[in-house]
Order: sequence, then C-alpha cells, then structure tokens
Amino acid sequence: METMTTFPLQRDEVAGYLREHGITPTRPRVEIGTVLFQGHQHLSADQVQARLTSHVSKASVYNTLSLFTERGLLRQLIVDPTRVLYDTNVAPHHHYYDVERGELLDMDSSDALQMSPPAPPHGMAIESVDIIVRVRRDSATH
Repeated sequence: METMTTFPLQRDEVAGYLREHGITPTRPRVEIGTVLFQGHQHLSADQVQARLTSHVSKASVYNTLSLFTERGLLRQLIVDPTRVLYDTNVAPHHHYYDVERGELLDMDSSDALQMSPPAPPHGMAIESVDIIVRVRRDSATH
C-alpha cells in the first residue's frame, strides 16, 4: 500500500519521491518536482516554467509533467480547450474553475455533487470522474 506523501517536499526529498514512483531523478525532474511539490496546487506548464530557478526547456517541462501524470504524481485537468492545469492533489476530488481569473479551486468534499456516474458502455469500466464546475463573480452580490 502506498503511503500518503506530506507536502511540502524539500529539494533533497523530491529525488526519493521520484524514485519511489519509478522515475529517475534527473536535474530537470528534481527542479520541476521542487516547484510542484510545495503543497496542493494547480499549475499550468507555463507557470511551472516561470517558477523554475534554473533553465529547463519548455519541452522538458511538458515531458516531465506528462511523466509525472502517467506515474500518478499529478492529475491533468483540461479546464478549457486552451488551458491544461496540473493538480498535485491526486486524491479523488472535484473543482470549481473561476473563468474570470483562470484559477482552479478544490471543491470541499461536502460540496461535491451528489450524483452517481452513468453506467459505462458494455465491456468498459470507469477509471475516474473529474467534475469541474465553472463559476464567475455573481453581479448581484457586489
């Protein structure tokens, strides 16, 4: 059984975390992991790259985010056709997306939609359910 990781991870802890998930801890991967694993957050590839303290190519950032997602360290969330965010909280949960600010917020589990997913097509099994509720400022409240 996998143990729950406690964030933030210090730079020297990131390499071990990657090894635990079968990922070779190269310098770019450790750099990217150090940015990501500071806590539960939702970041785009551009935001990750902007927070790096050393040069890592855009291709390396995208490839590393893809690898981390494949290995279960991140959840990839497509919030609109042009925006992909990566969530460091891989536990099952849902989100609110603030369309005006472009921010993704975790939905409190007590707020989660109380619905069952539909039955999958014959011969298929549900892998996961990602619900994103798009919100904007209510003009009546300000």
